[in-house]
Amino acid sequence: MAKNIEKIINEKGLALKSLDAIEIVKNLFSQLMDREKDVLNRRFGLKGLKSETLEKIGSLHKLTRERVRQIEAASIRKIKKLENLDEYIVSLKEAVYDLLDQHGGAIRRDYLLDILTVIALEMRDEEMVDSPANDELRLAYRNHFDFLLSTLLSDDVDLIKKSDRFYPSFKLKNREVNHLEELADSLLEKVDSLKKTLKTEELIELLKELETYNRYQGELSRDDSNIEPIFKSKTFPDKAEIINSNKVLYSLLQAVKNLERNKFGEWGIANWHEIKPKTINDKIYLVLKHEGAPLHFTAIADKINEIKFDKKKANAATVHNELILDSRYILVSRGTYGLKEWQEQ
Repeated sequence: MAKNIEKIINEKGLALKSLDAIEIVKNLFSQLMDREKDVLNRRFGLKGLKSETLEKIGSLHKLTRERVRQIEAASIRKIKKLENLDEYIVSLKEAVYDLLDQHGGAIRRDYLLDILTVIALEMRDEEMVDSPANDELRLAYRNHFDFLLSTLLSDDVDLIKKSDRFYPSFKLKNREVNHLEELADSLLEKVDSLKKTLKTEELIELLKELETYNRYQGELSRDDSNIEPIFKSKTFPDKAEIINSNKVLYSLLQAVKNLERNKFGEWGIANWHEIKPKTINDKIYLVLKHEGAPLHFTAIADKINEIKFDKKKANAATVHNELILDSRYILVSRGTYGLKEWQEQ
């Protein structure tokens, strides 16, 4: 099973139907009644792409919330009892097991769905993977994979929804993840002590220097397979070779709750202003820092609006006022400002 994903990547034609979540669900749902199909489609966002509440579905079918819940549960049980169920999901089960095993036993839910979706789209047509025209299709695949993993693979994988350390994640049944929890704690403590943002490569190297990493190196160095082609998609913001050669550690970065990256791809503690800039001043500082050279205040405002830190639009006059009032900035020439810290380096 260790080379299952590599085989899928190299033999796309053979794997297409066996790992096409939309096709799998279509075949399974063909054995349900119309109302059962509609309830599951709406609850898991398999048609409209957004999940619907029990109340909304109940009003459409003139049923109570509890009755809709009963139909949902009964429909899933019905699918689980199908004699030919394994025929449809065996390849997906093996692929998910393989991915989880390669990533240390657990993967953030969103990250795993991204990986599976890229594989599915690549098998259909390589040009589709990163095409903006296929945003809806990408979301449809994510929702279909999520349905299959959270309902039909529940005997093989657990969905950890609530955790102080991690975002919702899938993990292998009976696989302990204490080593990942300890490493996450050590990493957060170290990053917080450094008080500076880090690039992905720097953060991975920092992880490898931790005493916790050395203690659990056996469990953390199990990614010997080559699935680099998956990570060449724009879905993944880092270099494919970095992700592929550090699958367990990179996966951990995706999962840790209080560790996030800013618009420039740098990592830090989630509540840092350089990670989540809250004011126009925070945004000015980040723009200048990453430009590495002085800018006119109108150009700074334009860059803030291009980057889209949030939905707020930057006004050039407001930017100018902040630059004048804050001692972190120095006037270089008429209307052009730089960072005072550049003079101190």
